[in-house]
Amino acid sequence: MKRGLWFVAGAGTAVYVMVRGRRAAEAFTVDGLKDRLGALEVGARMVRDEVAQGQAEKESELRERLGLVPHGTPEITGGRHKAVAPSTEPQQEGSN
Repeated sequence: MKRGLWFVAGAGTAVYVMVRGRRAAEAFTVDGLKDRLGALEVGARMVRDEVAQGQAEKESELRERLGLVPHGTPEITGGRHKAVAPSTEPQQEGSN
């Protein structure tokens, strides 16, 4: 029984090492390296987009909390008047 156990353990280890070795060899081929670099580029782009989205959301939240004009609306500086966000109500004809 003891010999059979060691045989199975050795065979399992050999299969495991062969599979891992084949994966490592494929990873270091030209195509494997191209795939890894492509995946790295996609990952970096996703992180950049997530950070930009979070930054825009946080900026909008802070502007709303502080009562500043919405992002992208020009703010008048140096005058006595504050910039006001454009009205979303439709204008009626004939009224000034």
